Amino acid sequence: MNLELSGKIALITGASSGIGAASARIFAEEGTDVIVSYGQNVEGANRTLEAVKNHGRRAWLCQMDNGNPESVSRAIAGLRRDVGGLDVLILCAGQNIINPLPQITPDEWNAVINVNLNGPFYVLQACIPLLRDGASVVTVASVAAQTGAPQHAHYAAAKAGLVNLTKSAARALAPRVRVNCVAPGLTITPMGQDAIKALAPDYAQKKLLLQRYATSEEIARCIAFVASPLTGFMTGATIDINGGRELR
Repeated sequence: MNLELSGKIALITGASSGIGAASARIFAEEGTDVIVSYGQNVEGANRTLEAVKNHGRRAWLCQMDNGNPESVSRAIAGLRRDVGGLDVLILCAGQNIINPLPQITPDEWNAVINVNLNGPFYVLQACIPLLRDGASVVTVASVAAQTGAPQHAHYAAAKAGLVNLTKSAARALAPRVRVNCVAPGLTITPMGQDAIKALAPDYAQKKLLLQRYATSEEIARCIAFVASPLTGFMTGATIDINGGRELR
């Protein structure tokens, strides 16, 4: 692809594995320098860092606890010194705990909401001064935001909130910065595998028009496209990439 992303700088949260790591690789292929943000998985973050460098791009590690505003503030202050500004911000960090709604504890509810909704807000807010004119922000929600999820209601609620945070941010930051959302369906990632295991074996065949689950790379390519100048007239939108889940 030629997405006109060459020479830009992108910060990607959750870049140590799954969709975030795949996004870092795709952006590097497109000629983008990448800040690899991660929480605890330093080994995965280093693998992503090396993958970006192998494409001849600059790469930085950025460790922070997205759900802790003080940790976010410290990390972003460091980025301001190291890279100056951002052209792309991908908010991909997430956490899912499979548990039926009646069994979700208050602590579990708060933890999942914190990572999936509070975290993107903290990072976005802290990054606003770094976003250059014409920058693009992409949040990563989930098909669960539209459908609900009996086995992880906290995750679905947080992602629904993230969809609406995207719209609010698009209004607040226009016309200088675009903000859009990508809502993936079930994807073969370390986190996605847990959700897939909780489903019936024939779920994909019965519920998805394409009768299979997504790969991280497929979602990452969509994220890169939405972030790119090729979608320069799109903001406040949510792009569903779920294999036709809502059409069955």
